[in-house]
Amino acid sequence: MGKFHGLLLSLLFTLAIQIVSADVVETKDGARLTGKVIRIDGSTIVLDTVYAGPVKINQSEVTSVTTDSPVNIRLSTGSVLKGTLADEGAGAVVIKGLDGSTRTSVDKIVTTWATGAKDPEALALERSWKYEATVDVVGKTGNGEQLGTGFSARATLVGAKDKLELYSAYDRQITQGQTSADQFKTGADYQSSFSGRSSWYVRDEGGFDRVKLVELSNVAAVGLGYDFIKTPKQLLNVRAGFADRYEIYKVDPVLYASLVNPPAPGVPVSPEEAKERATKKRLKSTNFDFGLSHSLELSDFSVVTRISFIPSVNDYADHHLVHESFIEVPLHNLIWKVRMGVTNDYTSRPTIDTKRLDTTYFTHFVLSWK
Repeated sequence: MGKFHGLLLSLLFTLAIQIVSADVVETKDGARLTGKVIRIDGSTIVLDTVYAGPVKINQSEVTSVTTDSPVNIRLSTGSVLKGTLADEGAGAVVIKGLDGSTRTSVDKIVTTWATGAKDPEALALERSWKYEATVDVVGKTGNGEQLGTGFSARATLVGAKDKLELYSAYDRQITQGQTSADQFKTGADYQSSFSGRSSWYVRDEGGFDRVKLVELSNVAAVGLGYDFIKTPKQLLNVRAGFADRYEIYKVDPVLYASLVNPPAPGVPVSPEEAKERATKKRLKSTNFDFGLSHSLELSDFSVVTRISFIPSVNDYADHHLVHESFIEVPLHNLIWKVRMGVTNDYTSRPTIDTKRLDTTYFTHFVLSWK
């Protein structure tokens, strides 16, 4: 019985100390809340309470704030002071620091942060890198033979008003001894906001697609973007600009062989003529550059869609469209994710004996880190 009384007294003593040393927030409707002020951000005061955990209070409804421990305080004038907050009544507070006291009001407090911590405004301006990588190896033997290898990597530097993405991907598939995919791409994309949701961008992407007989391709573009939706969980960005598109093609080996050694009664042509006729003319054109990017983060997974449409300025019938959509599900270890989706690559004027549309279904294990 004595032990129970001792434990009860200890709990009551601890609670009494917390109450005596607690920060206090008072509101216009007469409520008096005690706890620990975690932060003030200009619109909300977050108070950590013993009875309800973190509580968010509209700053516009608060008449006074009192704190026991010193904090860093930024006022609407831009001044940064260090000290405790004390109630002065009628919505006024006093910041008591080592250099004296400053009288202000609750509505003029823009930000607070703990002593020794970084200024939130400085943190918001800092850039940080994010990385992700995938590797895929698929094999099959028996009634059929198949070997597929692929990798992709992406590095993203994110700042308060700009973003830089560097990416690279390679895919090679061999089915029944025939190469069904052999493509590589690498690129850079930089975007910078200049007014609210408006931004400008510049990007460059190069690579090859040997199945489509594209030996070298490059697209360099510049333009403007606008965020139609911009929330912490969802982003919808649309772009429009101009691009320079350049492609060099390989010789079509099937057509070349049929020209050099045609079946009877065909007449063979010289290797030089056959090479010229079996190679698509080099492409160099000025194009429009349209893009759409949408991402939505839900509680258990996220959905991403990217579309790039590049029509020729002089001939709208000559265009290239790339679409990618995928669902990403984080695993128990959050640095690992499963990504399932589809990619469509449409070229309106492909090389000889190749189809306009390529559709790829994929499942990737993604490693992401910072």
